[in-house]
Amino acid sequence: MTQKLGCVVERIVAHGERVYTLALRPERPAPRFRAGQFLHLALDPYDPSGFWPESRVFSIASPAVERERLRITYSVHGRFTQRMEHDLVEGRHVWIKMPYGDFIVDGRTDAALFAGGTGITAFTAFLEGLTPGTGRPVTLAYGARNGALLIYRDAVDRCAKLAPLLDVVYFVEQGPKSPGMHYGRVAVDAVWPRLRRPRETSYYIAGPPAMLKAIDDDLRSRDVSPEAIHIDAWE
Repeated sequence: MTQKLGCVVERIVAHGERVYTLALRPERPAPRFRAGQFLHLALDPYDPSGFWPESRVFSIASPAVERERLRITYSVHGRFTQRMEHDLVEGRHVWIKMPYGDFIVDGRTDAALFAGGTGITAFTAFLEGLTPGTGRPVTLAYGARNGALLIYRDAVDRCAKLAPLLDVVYFVEQGPKSPGMHYGRVAVDAVWPRLRRPRETSYYIAGPPAMLKAIDDDLRSRDVSPEAIHIDAWE
């Protein structure tokens, strides 16, 4: 059941190139949510006797067990996120309503996750829930404009050390790259040979609209069933 909660902006992290992470402390423990779901964030005061103010949706990047702290990451695109960048300071009060969405990774099948930029936040809660006993392979393709904007790389690397069946492929479009990292946009070509059972794999895509379309088109050209392709397309 969804709830509306007041929150304090506990921390703001600026990653550069107008990408930010917010840590929110709700007034009471957040309702239970599933990895992959999202929340609505409102900057204006909410009066329960009136209408919900203007808001925007953001994937919940924090683990589902952490209900007393919530984390979101955003890139400045459009008027609402411009206002977030300008107006939000640590200690400010905001409102959220949650949980929403059904972009849930099915752990019963092999999974391939394609994440571009802040689209990684659709997967972080799922990845942090993996354990050494996770039974099905998970392949993550994670890319950003440059290495500095792979802001969840440390967290992903920790998950990969804990869960042997998590295989990670990194991509950068600009600047230096580490050994083994692919140069260019997130692409199916670099991932396909790493999949154990590509015809029995479920595919999940989160990122900019152009990336969503390119990955979707590529998978379909490989005769992947449309029912096996899941797109986080709320933006």
